[in-house]
Amino acid sequence: MLLYTTAFAALLAAAPSFIPPVTAASSKRGLAFTPNETTRADDKIWVEKPTSLTWYYNYEPRPEPVYSDVSQSEFEFVPMMWGAPDSIDDTSFLSTVESLIKDQGVNITNVLSFNEPDGPFVYGGSNMEPSAAAQIWVNNMIPLQELGVRVGLPACTGGSSGLPWLQNFLVECSKLVSTENEQRNCTYDFVTIHWYGNFEGLASHMGQYSAAFPNKTMWITEYNLNEQSLETTQTFYNMSAEYFDRLESVERYSLFGAFRSDVSNVGPNAAMLSANGSLTDIGAWYLGREPTGILPGSSSAAFRPVLPRGSIAALVALVAVAVLT
Repeated sequence: MLLYTTAFAALLAAAPSFIPPVTAASSKRGLAFTPNETTRADDKIWVEKPTSLTWYYNYEPRPEPVYSDVSQSEFEFVPMMWGAPDSIDDTSFLSTVESLIKDQGVNITNVLSFNEPDGPFVYGGSNMEPSAAAQIWVNNMIPLQELGVRVGLPACTGGSSGLPWLQNFLVECSKLVSTENEQRNCTYDFVTIHWYGNFEGLASHMGQYSAAFPNKTMWITEYNLNEQSLETTQTFYNMSAEYFDRLESVERYSLFGAFRSDVSNVGPNAAMLSANGSLTDIGAWYLGREPTGILPGSSSAAFRPVLPRGSIAALVALVAVAVLT
């Protein structure tokens, strides 16, 4: 373990003065949509050609009007039930998704559930008790599963409270679907992960989910390295994208950074748009394009040498080995 960790630290220390190579387009990539209320033209950037993005979610049960001219088969909308409704018996989410399918002919095949239910409202969590969340799930998600819609587990925070919350939730949910004569378990189709931190922590967190939920694919619906230098953030992006694209267990992923650097709550260098709305290198890479050289804080380009493709692949592999050792 010490050998791998020391070698990793040496490679990572050398990496910041270089920009990693462009990450190839990937059909796994999606958009965690956050609207720009002042410059709505930004919202169209993500579907302009060429783009590698194939799906999106907006933390809501209804699709974004700005993408009404893009087909569901080209840019799949995934409805989300963000948190608890006013009443535990409320089934408005179910009704909305059923209407999309039956009345509007939208081919909804996947839905997402509660956003960081183990986290407080002040930090963006939906702050739900596992027992209440289980009842809401049974009321809204199970009927959708019966229609053939795939459902993801709630997306907990990347902190220590996440997995225990999910385990308690599944226990409570199983109680609700069981009878005196038959013990049943709540079913789900994929697990959903959030992570903010370095690559080594991300790989370790994913390993914990793989152990807790074997034989289930993963959707990483929010992730980024927040409040770090530009070079460190770019290195993290390329390492994580290469890792996700290579792992069969990762079904989909969406970088949390589809906004301008001057309004970013994960630090300016993690944003995919500069302060004036131009794609940064990370934004261009994420769409499967050539790097722009545009810095997050401006529209000026800055030249940096490129880290050879073999070096970044070796760095990713080394970290993965270190995490598992």
